[in-house]
Amino acid sequence: MKIYLATDHAGFEMKESVKEYLIERGHEVIDLGAHEYDESDDYPDLIRPAAEAVAGDEGSFGIIFGGSGQGEAMMANRVPGVRCAVWYGGQGEVARVTREHNDANMLSLGARFMEVDEAKEAIDEFLGTEFSGDERHVRRIKKLG
Repeated sequence: MKIYLATDHAGFEMKESVKEYLIERGHEVIDLGAHEYDESDDYPDLIRPAAEAVAGDEGSFGIIFGGSGQGEAMMANRVPGVRCAVWYGGQGEVARVTREHNDANMLSLGARFMEVDEAKEAIDEFLGTEFSGDERHVRRIKKLG
């Protein structure tokens, strides 16, 4: 499975851990940055290329990181063809349902609100879940534009 990664400074350490984890599991990982910690970086500059890559590469996924993951998801969702959900801890089932019901192709993680092991569990739920394809879900996704 091809997975694009991106982060700003707030999620840098988590991205690096998750990248190793995904590679160990045999995924094709494309790291679009940040490639070093820079407290003054701006998440839109780093997240947009990942969202554009996912939108242009059918069947691929994106995992993006930030402090809360909220701004990163907002940036990603501005790119046509992207359906990015936020997860910042709590029930991992949310990561599963967003794939099953919303056919999300990107997951935004709030690094300040979870441990790396929690993030890995959510990623496993997300990547391990297929879109249900139910007519009602397809209909709703089409209304997103």
